Amino acid sequence: MAKWRKETKDATYEVDEIEQRLKDELPNWYYEDGWIRRRYKTSGWKGTLMVINTVGHLAEAGWHHPDLTASYAFVIVKLMNHAAKGVTDKDFELAKKIEEVVMWQPGVDEDSALDGTPDDQRFKYIKYG
Repeated sequence: MAKWRKETKDATYEVDEIEQRLKDELPNWYYEDGWIRRRYKTSGWKGTLMVINTVGHLAEAGWHHPDLTASYAFVIVKLMNHAAKGVTDKDFELAKKIEEVVMWQPGVDEDSALDGTPDDQRFKYIKYG
């Protein structure tokens, strides 16, 4: 189970625990060099900026700040609790929220009045899946 550091409420997880939680809860995320990470493929610069702004909003609202790497057609999100010096529940919770919002497709997983992005390359901005 998570161990406590410096008498804070932020428990850090061991590598095997992190990898198991990712497998169970966030299968598109992976652990590397002390961070949990996810690479989002986009259809170009517009989509990249949309992902960055979405992650930025969620992170700021949650008062937890990821590291981002951006290029023309992808964004890499890296999460680690800097104060706790490891991966904590804050990282998993923010990763789940990012995944939920960025990968949301109206009309696919729910009965929605929203149709979602047309199936036309001119309008696609993120590569789902």
